[in-house]
Amino acid sequence: MFNSLPNLQVSWEVISVSQRVSTTYGESPILAVVYALAAIVAIILFMSLTAMTLVYTERKVAAHFQCRLGPMRVGWHGILQSIADTLKLLLKEDIVPDQADKAMHLFAPVLCVLAALLALIAIPFSPYLAVSDMNIGVLFISAVSGLGVLGILLGGWSSNNKWSLLGAMRAGAQIISYELSATLSILVVVMFSGSMKFSEIVQSQDQGWWIWRAPVVGLVAFLIFLVASTAEINRTPFDLAEGESELTAGFHTEYSGMRFAFFFLAEYLNLFIVSSMGATLFLGGWMPLHIGNLTFFNQVMDLIPPGLWFALKVSGFIFLSMWFRWTFPRLRVDQLMKLEWKVLLPIGFINLLLAAILTLSGFYFFPGNS
Repeated sequence: MFNSLPNLQVSWEVISVSQRVSTTYGESPILAVVYALAAIVAIILFMSLTAMTLVYTERKVAAHFQCRLGPMRVGWHGILQSIADTLKLLLKEDIVPDQADKAMHLFAPVLCVLAALLALIAIPFSPYLAVSDMNIGVLFISAVSGLGVLGILLGGWSSNNKWSLLGAMRAGAQIISYELSATLSILVVVMFSGSMKFSEIVQSQDQGWWIWRAPVVGLVAFLIFLVASTAEINRTPFDLAEGESELTAGFHTEYSGMRFAFFFLAEYLNLFIVSSMGATLFLGGWMPLHIGNLTFFNQVMDLIPPGLWFALKVSGFIFLSMWFRWTFPRLRVDQLMKLEWKVLLPIGFINLLLAAILTLSGFYFFPGNS
């Protein structure tokens, strides 16, 4: 089962939006600019609709976990509730504290949304729907995610409020700490796939997803990524930066109106982004479920469109994150940091070492077919 199977690799040509724009530019610069502007508008609409959909979904998921109905009055089963909330935030007065640094107070939520937008453009949703297929996609997302930390720190510091500042400092320490474990888990997949390009990472899983194809280390890396990414985006049980019991909502205490909505938008976009990364790195992204040389099974799996595969995997990841939120109690600060520095990080280093040994020896499922 380990390496004597025929090569059944499927060739998927990934054509990104940036490639189409550059190709069109040689024929018609005006058409290329129009195409690029349309892509930007589509991304912004996608971000807005994704955030509103996730807010509604989380309310319903939380309600069913707690044996209640959730939103029911605005539209069928409350389906228009997110639109009503958006309109309320648009019309709400934007209040800035007198002693706040007004420029930084304005810039902080914009920086958080910008970080989410930059990360979003590097993720391939299908072979035919990718904004930019960068050859350093993994490194790019790891780099731009730091902008979100700066936005949170700026939001807390510029508010001139001790609760906001404490929440921002907690968030900064938490995100930077758990980013280490998340990166170690990502490096496991980078080593097995031999690339930092997301499309190549997806195609390297045409014989099986890395969560199981890399024996044991793939599953361990996935679990580390799951915990670390949940902490990195400040979601329960790691939402200490927004601990209402001691910080009165944390770093965005002094925000209202659309500025508060930007922080909210960034939070749910980050949930979508880490779910997309988890699906892409460990579950094959848009790649159907293939198992070695099981030709008939693989052909049946190919009948499901790649975009639908991606949507199903990301949806499952998001549901799992929501399940965590409404199941586990919030950790204390000391428990949070102990989990990272004394548990996840040592396990991550050991797992990365074992993954390196398996990669060099070729001792993993179907190594000759990647």
